[in-house]
Amino acid sequence: MARIAGIDLPKNKRGEIGLTYIFGIGRSTSRYILDKAGISYDKKVNQWDDEDQAAIRNIINSEFKVEGQLRSEVQMNIKRLLDIACYRGLRHRKGLPVRGQRTRTNSRTRKGKRRTVAGKKKAPKK
Repeated sequence: MARIAGIDLPKNKRGEIGLTYIFGIGRSTSRYILDKAGISYDKKVNQWDDEDQAAIRNIINSEFKVEGQLRSEVQMNIKRLLDIACYRGLRHRKGLPVRGQRTRTNSRTRKGKRRTVAGKKKAPKK
């Protein structure tokens, strides 16, 4: 079992995919790391020896912010937006989409479960 940046990587996945289980590393970054370490993309995680794991660890530690460090930086950026009360900060505070998406029909993920609002009653005819 390979443990890198505090994450247990899945054993039976290709190296390129296994590295994406680390927060802050996607497909292109994982390919860059494996290229720099001189490891094949197709080599499974359980086939990496100690030297391969050490090379990957060194590259990640020296060049990238991952996991806790990256999460805290993102949270600090959001907190800064909230503190200066800019438009994006207000959208974060209200729990609405931040990047200009429409909210009339979509954005259920940000707004949460639907809450029904009663419609206006029609005035009775005389």
